[in-house]
Amino acid sequence: MKVLVTGATGFVGTALLKRLVREHSTVRAVTLEGENADHLPASVERAVVSPLPNATGYAERLLGMDVVVHLAARVHIMNEHVADPLEEFRKVNVAGTEQLARKAAAAGVRRLVFMSSVKVNGEGKPTPYTEDDLPTPEDPYGVSKREAEDVLRKVAKETGLEAVIIRAPLVYGPGVKANFLQLMRTVWRGIPLPVGGIHNHRSLIGLGNVVDAIIAGATNPKAAGKTFLVCDGDDVSTPELVCRIAAALGRPARVFSVPLPLMRLAGTMTGRRAAVARLTGSLTVDAGKIRRELGWKPPFTMEQGLSETAEWFRAAEVTKQL
Repeated sequence: MKVLVTGATGFVGTALLKRLVREHSTVRAVTLEGENADHLPASVERAVVSPLPNATGYAERLLGMDVVVHLAARVHIMNEHVADPLEEFRKVNVAGTEQLARKAAAAGVRRLVFMSSVKVNGEGKPTPYTEDDLPTPEDPYGVSKREAEDVLRKVAKETGLEAVIIRAPLVYGPGVKANFLQLMRTVWRGIPLPVGGIHNHRSLIGLGNVVDAIIAGATNPKAAGKTFLVCDGDDVSTPELVCRIAAALGRPARVFSVPLPLMRLAGTMTGRRAAVARLTGSLTVDAGKIRRELGWKPPFTMEQGLSETAEWFRAAEVTKQL
């Protein structure tokens, strides 16, 4: 299989390249001018292009490729400073995806696997999300991912390109950043967390599992034209996640209870209401469709994924790379 990967130097992209190389695929990694790609496997061809949505340089790089895995995106930004965030997300995530898909189809690429997000479904509800639920994205990032899915389906219908869409919840693993990394730092330092009274359920997916799902989407003939939700299949509450991270790090789990109304009030007063809502709310997905239709199941347990993440974290902490 000849695969072109966008977002190749990112969190998921780096792990995907290693897996593809192990399986003897011919891999072309898309990078930007000036981007550090020293950590890419030696056998991976580097393709330098301009940033999306311009997609300059893609046409010739797509020739001869069987599959495109599109990971590049403008990601969710906690402290957004642009005047119109949705417009900025649309430039890269929607217009960029359409440009790439049309160029891929014109180059004869058979399939495009698009890394989407559970945020297309929404920010959580009492029951697990399924692919049949009406999408209700609530933030600019989620809206842009939904629109990107729609434009990709349109291009697929017009050109015959096989579009495969994978929606993932929070992904954790070696190299993780943002909130999950901050949570690991807090547990590592022994700082008590006021999450003991939270009784929610959250779906997550380990890096090895999401890479495996992407490979299934790229290779399984039955995946063509389909949308799949993926997860570890081991939903946890926030305090349980803290305890599992602590166990993986070899640290005590220090949690205590604060009444939820008080937590929400504190979130409102400090401008972190959305963060508190994510911490206390439930967001689960039903990955039954990909299991039934592709025969896919997560190759790694959450314990294995957290153990690998903790090993990376400890090594980075020792050398102060975080």
